[in-house]
Amino acid sequence: MSRATAPIRLGLRENLPQFALLVGVNALVGGMIGQERTVLPLLAEEEFGLTAYTAMLTFIFAFGLTKAILNFFAGTLADRFGRKPVLLVGWLFALPVPVMLIFAPSWSWVIAANVLLGINQGLAWSVTVLMKIDLVGPRRRGMAMGFNEAAGYGAVAAAAWATGYIAEIAGLRPAPFFLGLAFAGLGLGLSALFVRETRGHVAEESTHHDGGANGHGEGFTPRQVFALSTWRDRSLSATSQAGLVNNLNEGMAWGLFPIFFTITGDLAVGSVGLLIAIAPAVWGAGQLLTGALSDRIGRKGLIVAGQLTEAAGLLIIAFGDTFAVWATGSVLFGGGTAMAYPTLIAAVGDIAHPAWRGAAVGVYRWWRDVGFAVGAVLAGVLADVYSIATAIVVIAAITAASGIDVAVRMTETHQPTRPTRPTRLLAASGPRGRNADPPAR
Repeated sequence: MSRATAPIRLGLRENLPQFALLVGVNALVGGMIGQERTVLPLLAEEEFGLTAYTAMLTFIFAFGLTKAILNFFAGTLADRFGRKPVLLVGWLFALPVPVMLIFAPSWSWVIAANVLLGINQGLAWSVTVLMKIDLVGPRRRGMAMGFNEAAGYGAVAAAAWATGYIAEIAGLRPAPFFLGLAFAGLGLGLSALFVRETRGHVAEESTHHDGGANGHGEGFTPRQVFALSTWRDRSLSATSQAGLVNNLNEGMAWGLFPIFFTITGDLAVGSVGLLIAIAPAVWGAGQLLTGALSDRIGRKGLIVAGQLTEAAGLLIIAFGDTFAVWATGSVLFGGGTAMAYPTLIAAVGDIAHPAWRGAAVGVYRWWRDVGFAVGAVLAGVLADVYSIATAIVVIAAITAASGIDVAVRMTETHQPTRPTRPTRLLAASGPRGRNADPPAR
């Protein structure tokens, strides 16, 4: 006699072991980016002789564009073939990255390594997002995104600080990139051996789904989802542009902050690494609070406040010239990102039907990570023509404008409701299950 299959249940408590495992896996995904954050911009100037900021930032352009393209397809592939196979393929592309960075004889090798890194991030990070959303269901979606992004960007911060410290002691190559080798091997092993498929949870949620915050049902093609997310649905469109701007300023910070702190403050590599780590550390830890907070108070206000706070932090950094001032600006920059980052993707999950959620998250993450490429080009050109400080100020203004756009165009996507006592008594008094007749309208 065959053993009965355990029923699939949604919720954080019900799926805690798998959820915790996926948090750890996403921390390793974040560590793959963190290995580059402090070291690579300095490597461009010291070992490869690049002096034009636009040329230095080509690795971010290659990473961002590749990651955006893979984000777009990752959700659809995960909906079609399953979450776990896409996750494993993403980790396979991570394995060569640290080796290429260690032995790169020219800057073109670094760009090629970041194309592979973009594939890894586009597939692996996208799928860990989807799997956590699948597991917890709609009531804890913001909390799930908070944990996911906290793990990823907490690891970015830790790896950025660690590689800066290692580089100060042992040089820019090869020692800092040994961490990447460990992250890639461990991530692939954990994903292959212990991560379980979550498409069954998607099917379970679909049986109870009411059409989403904006009433969109399940019958959409990928092309229609792209149109909804880009211009047809005002709230989805607002989240897409806000996501793009969030990574636009992140791409600028990744490429220019190490050079700006080194030149303006005459800081050692270890101190630069610590400064670089502050924003993603605050961002990562803060999301543990802001993701859950968005489940209680809604999404829109946190997104708007977050982007305005990011802009304020960037302005403080641009006009500062000491470690303490830059640290203050970095705290604000990271704190604002913590408010907006998990909340934006939770809002997408609110609106999208489970049947096309993977595609919707993929489109959102496409636009969000195009921001890396746009930020690299815009920041590089502004820094070359004017100065790094000017580039930071312009991108701060764009970030503030994005927050205002969300305030104007986005409709709140999550309205927490607390059942009244009569409602609870009514629910307890009758057999209103999933097959009960709906009330007359």
